[in-house]
Amino acid sequence: MPKFKLFADRKGKADQAKNNRFVKLAREIYVQARRGGPNPESNYGLRSAIASARAIQMPADNIERAIKKAAGAADGDDYEEIMYEGYGPGGVAIMVKCLTDNRNRTASDVRAIFGKRGGNLGESGCVSYMFDHKGLLVVARDEDTPDEDSFMMEALEAGAEDVVSSDESFEVLTTPEDYEAVKNKLEEAGYKFETTSVRWLPQNTVAAEGENAEKLMKMMDAFEDNDDVQDVYHNFEISDDEMSRIG
Repeated sequence: MPKFKLFADRKGKADQAKNNRFVKLAREIYVQARRGGPNPESNYGLRSAIASARAIQMPADNIERAIKKAAGAADGDDYEEIMYEGYGPGGVAIMVKCLTDNRNRTASDVRAIFGKRGGNLGESGCVSYMFDHKGLLVVARDEDTPDEDSFMMEALEAGAEDVVSSDESFEVLTTPEDYEAVKNKLEEAGYKFETTSVRWLPQNTVAAEGENAEKLMKMMDAFEDNDDVQDVYHNFEISDDEMSRIG
């Protein structure tokens, strides 16, 4: 099973990437609060969005402001969630989750990002069959974390489906329905998470190298910089050596 490497905090872009994530998550919190109400205890979507925000140390004031804005916005911005699917350089599969108040603008922007970097926007369903919808909880490994077998047993007993292990982390996989319960049980056991989200994970990954890797990273940067793009899911991997070469 592949290790799920995320690229949002690559060298030189960490601060800007975090600011972008704050903006995007504030929009997600606003949308979820408008849809299901401002109480996270009874609104799973809002609870999940808040958990994602806290995982990247988004200030509590930002979270509260987004919820209050939604609660008082009877005629506020109406965002639509759209998933775009397409292919990147080398034929890799890419899914782009957007929240937009202008479908035409967003479709045009996403198509341009694909096209200008050697990819193309496809039809709905063209690549989603290559992905599974899963909860992902990433626990960093250090001297205090247990060995792989002990942690896996603990995660499975908490309701996880599987654990992907590496030298740096444990990646706990759950069904979307069990995500919150598993997260709570592991938090109660004292674990802290580097990443927590329900996302589309590739069933298999393909290596990207050379010019294709460079174009893909430029594509990821362009999606990150677009306000309407909430998240990007893909099935490519770029080695650490190749990432260092790209810079």
